[in-house]
Amino acid sequence: MDIWQEYYSRPKLRQRYPLPPGGTGDCCAPKLLQYAYQHGLRPLCMAEFWWGAATKEELRQHLNYYPSCRGKCKPILTWMLQGLEVDPDPESLGFARKELPVVYEDAHIVVVDKPSGMLSTPGRIEEFSVETVMRQRYEGSVIGHRLDMGTSGLLIVAKSIDVYRPLQEQFVHHEVRKRYLARVEAAATPYAPSAPRARSGCIELPLRPDPMNRPRQVVDLEHGKRAVTDYEFLSDNLVALYPQTGRTHQLRIHCAHPDGLGRPIVGDELYGTKGSRLMLHAADIWFRHPVTGLPMHLESPCPF
Repeated sequence: MDIWQEYYSRPKLRQRYPLPPGGTGDCCAPKLLQYAYQHGLRPLCMAEFWWGAATKEELRQHLNYYPSCRGKCKPILTWMLQGLEVDPDPESLGFARKELPVVYEDAHIVVVDKPSGMLSTPGRIEEFSVETVMRQRYEGSVIGHRLDMGTSGLLIVAKSIDVYRPLQEQFVHHEVRKRYLARVEAAATPYAPSAPRARSGCIELPLRPDPMNRPRQVVDLEHGKRAVTDYEFLSDNLVALYPQTGRTHQLRIHCAHPDGLGRPIVGDELYGTKGSRLMLHAADIWFRHPVTGLPMHLESPCPF
């Protein structure tokens, strides 16, 4: 109880998580550390990897390494690893400052080409983001939507709240269309079977957050929110994705899930295999200019 409460420094989080949830400490890492300490052993190195096929509940890939879950084991491991030499937590190191190219600009909006590895909005640790850069350039600006940190491509920024409101209305009413390009992993292996998919089609898998392991999302046919993606294979490993809805990690899960494409996006460390970058790019966007009403179509060349 004391260990759990000490981990959450903010009172609001202590109230939200007063006790460890069921299953806390049942993973390999806490059990191995406990065994080592009980037998007077000093751990030198340890990592956890997934063995076998991904399930519909756990989108994990055979022989890939994954961190312990945030909501159950991380608080316990933070306490158990005290006194040992460990690598810094990657989340505490911040991110490289990257240039933010402008694709289009007028008196009312800016469309930028966000690089992979840059946040759309400030995170828990890192402040540097598209939002902070834009607000330094244009006081009062508001980003119209978001891209995952690993996703590159087109992102619209309104220069004022009055411009943002009509732009946001288009997103609310699903009037903005987007085209993403994704390079997906090779077809099925013995431990990653995938059902044959047509060269084009539609994926409908409702999603919800995994409260004990954010930011991961899970497919939940009963309680999940509607998530729909049209897809079209352009080659064996390159697919164009057209989201009809905008759920968190929608494209990543719809590619990785056995009931989706069954082929994770290359470089997806959450649902696939970690790589140099997430091979997902927002290549095209169609919308109406929020002030003039003129139709807009902007493109960004695929960087992979």
